[in-house]
Amino acid sequence: MEWRNILSTRRERQITSSTVPRDLRSEFEKDYHRIIGSASFRRLQDKTQVFPLDRSDFIRTRLTHSLEVSSFARSLGESVGARILSSSLDASFGEQQKEDISNILQCAGLIHDIGNPPFGHYGEICIRQWFREHLPEMMFNGRKVTDMMTEQMIRDFYSFEGNAQALRLLSRLHFLIDGHGMNLTYALLSTIVKYPVSSLEADPESDDICRRKVGYFYADRVLYQDIMNVTCLHGHRSPLAFLLEAADDIAYKTADIEDACKKGFLSYHDLLSEFTKHRGTDPDDIGLSAEILLHQLEKGKSSGTDAPEMYAVQNWAVRIQSYLLKRASDSFLDHYQELMAGSYTHDLFYGTKSERLMELLGDIGFRYVFDTKFIYKMEIATGEVFDYLLTKYIHAALYYDTEFWKEMQSPVDFKLMSVISDNYKQAYRRQAAECSEGERLYLRLLLVTDTICGMTDSYAKSFYQDIRGIH
Repeated sequence: MEWRNILSTRRERQITSSTVPRDLRSEFEKDYHRIIGSASFRRLQDKTQVFPLDRSDFIRTRLTHSLEVSSFARSLGESVGARILSSSLDASFGEQQKEDISNILQCAGLIHDIGNPPFGHYGEICIRQWFREHLPEMMFNGRKVTDMMTEQMIRDFYSFEGNAQALRLLSRLHFLIDGHGMNLTYALLSTIVKYPVSSLEADPESDDICRRKVGYFYADRVLYQDIMNVTCLHGHRSPLAFLLEAADDIAYKTADIEDACKKGFLSYHDLLSEFTKHRGTDPDDIGLSAEILLHQLEKGKSSGTDAPEMYAVQNWAVRIQSYLLKRASDSFLDHYQELMAGSYTHDLFYGTKSERLMELLGDIGFRYVFDTKFIYKMEIATGEVFDYLLTKYIHAALYYDTEFWKEMQSPVDFKLMSVISDNYKQAYRRQAAECSEGERLYLRLLLVTDTICGMTDSYAKSFYQDIRGIH
């Protein structure tokens, strides 16, 4: 891989200088402005990070999480870029490349979760489960739906992923000027493709971290291949995607702990106990975490704060984030040649003194937050919303845009399809033109998942209640 290809400013629809006034912004700065001005980005303020439909203004949403990831990702880009330059590690890397990767990573942080459905990652699970249960029994005009679609089309739904939906949303569903979505640079789009494999190739048990989830849907295969060809990644993960992943891991694993303490799921003493009992004989970042937590408690007490334990947790998070950013930066430089060759198969914390800490933080978050009755109740309610909306919308969309539509539709089906975004229906019609009957059916099912993923938590809940007559 070479930076001149990875940092391609190519867009699906190229803009010639003769068609627009002179613009002094770089191509990646233009990406940034397109993102922050989009409705899709604004919707993240009402999508779950950990606690669904939480009314507290201090609990993170997908929007605040994305802003944090964006900040961390840019910092990693600046750090890595400066160190590549100072070490003369790569003769092809200059000041312009340093600026470019920082801008790209800042943008990538903003959009890395933009394709996620409402109610967090549990929403993805609900979509997968619905299709696994219902798709094998679904019929269309006397034929089994699964007989009309290819194996990849079927697996797209069985392995549904917000990562793949993000590429679809950014390039197809968001209407800016035409059917190319936000028309972002290929350098940026390649950075958010964490898993450069289709649903046929994805393997959750793979030793290669880049192959564990679906990175793109069948419907978007041509764009994906074009991105791979132009950036010369050829099926490998962009080196920048490793930095984005590290920024995301740092942000959510530390933030989940802080939010859990604020919500009362986890106490200062619980956290300190976890660090103390898991610290090893060799110095690592678990031991460092315990020391920081103790030190910050003393600072909180000496400064007279009203809540010294919460003060300690919040300041622990800030300080440990700084250590983790340094670890990720070091690891990127240590594995630079493997990353640029596409042969690195781990996250950036693998084999570092932070590896055990990152694993422990994830485990603490699961045990104290996700594996609780509070979250279980939320997930049960979420499952009911998804099951009802998917059932209703799939029934309505099955014969949409076919010769059987008027014959098979009910008044409810007609109304449900009428409230789907015109942008999404236009995107469907553009892609469905000249397609086979099976492909058109697949795209109609995607139209439903597009619609539901585009909902915010509040809208999905209120829409469900409205059509169920629940007040």
